[in-house]
Amino acid sequence: MNDWAGPIIATALFGFLSPGLLFQMPGKITPVDFMNMKTSWISILVHALLFGLILILVLVNFNLHLYV
Repeated sequence: MNDWAGPIIATALFGFLSPGLLFQMPGKITPVDFMNMKTSWISILVHALLFGLILILVLVNFNLHLYV
């Protein structure tokens, strides 16, 4: 049996936390821009940090598993 919770959660977070898709932190003009489909290097770094922290929170602290 394989544990599929990690790859599924990581893929979903990667899609939702892509800079410019749903929101962008920091934005070009305001601290948070919504659905502007543009990005910057600092925004990529902030979103990568958020992705790592949320992924660690979900996988390690909540200890989720999905066996198929």
